Amino acid sequence: MKLESMLREVKVEDAVGLVLAHDFTQILPGSFKGRLFSKGHVIRKEDIPALLSIGKEHIYVIDLQEGWLHEDEAALHLARAAAGANVALTEPHEGKISLKSTIHGLAKIDKTLVDAANAIDQVVVSTILTNTVVKPGQLLTGTRVIPLLVEESKVAQVERLAEVPLVEVKPFRALRVGLITTGSEVYKGRIQDKFGPVVRDKVAALGSEVIEQRLAPDESDKIVTEIRYFLEERKADLILVTGGMSVDPDDRTPGAIKQAGARIVSYGTPMLPGSMLLIGYLGEIPIMGLPGCVMHDPHTSFDVLLPRICAGEVIVREDITSMGYGGLHNC
Repeated sequence: MKLESMLREVKVEDAVGLVLAHDFTQILPGSFKGRLFSKGHVIRKEDIPALLSIGKEHIYVIDLQEGWLHEDEAALHLARAAAGANVALTEPHEGKISLKSTIHGLAKIDKTLVDAANAIDQVVVSTILTNTVVKPGQLLTGTRVIPLLVEESKVAQVERLAEVPLVEVKPFRALRVGLITTGSEVYKGRIQDKFGPVVRDKVAALGSEVIEQRLAPDESDKIVTEIRYFLEERKADLILVTGGMSVDPDDRTPGAIKQAGARIVSYGTPMLPGSMLLIGYLGEIPIMGLPGCVMHDPHTSFDVLLPRICAGEVIVREDITSMGYGGLHNC
């Protein structure tokens, strides 16, 4: 059945008493864009001037047939198929349903599934970027179809795709973080430590806590001792080592992390700033060597990887190599 056979066009002046089949939007440039009349509104005589003012000289009366869906119902099917854990749906608005986070956490968007859904004609699934840190109520995804009426089979294709949710939000764990600041200049009191406050704030923003900060000179054995202290005595969930990450021969942090027994995932990332970051694992405990840019640049490789670690993800080599695309920031 063709779409046109289910839509009957009626002049606005003859539409008093009829029910609107979809939302009507009003746009006042620079001041307002929103819903003028909602789906289901019964047209009154006094509504006619407002409808004419938005260019609606005719409205459609719908005779919906089996196998077809109205745009609101289609958007709802799409949204329900897309939504995973910690995601809430809004009511339909102008044919669109939004998916929002219910928690503070890490948004996980399956790009392959989103691309496959959008390859289906007349289907729209629009999302934020995966691995975005989100707050409760923050927008994640919008779903809709392009026409007023759509074949149910097209929506069913998306539902079959979504055996795994297209979008979910992972909660952050409250990690106990050990912080080691290296550098003889700090250890001997020649300069004030600038790393500590910055790192504490970034960790706290994700619901975790730096349980202690310890200082170490540029001596590998001393750094190893502090790493083992946090691993064995303080039972830290994450160990961060700041400073000493350059190629200068006096910088001993990367070697000390390896000497402590860490399995190194990567020393270096293809992201700028933050290319000199190191990440490895001591058993299951992640350890990171942080470059100096973390002190002064607002967004570095540390800000990309820390939320994922706090959400319980294990970082692998492929996660690092993928950071180059879109990884160039002002530096």
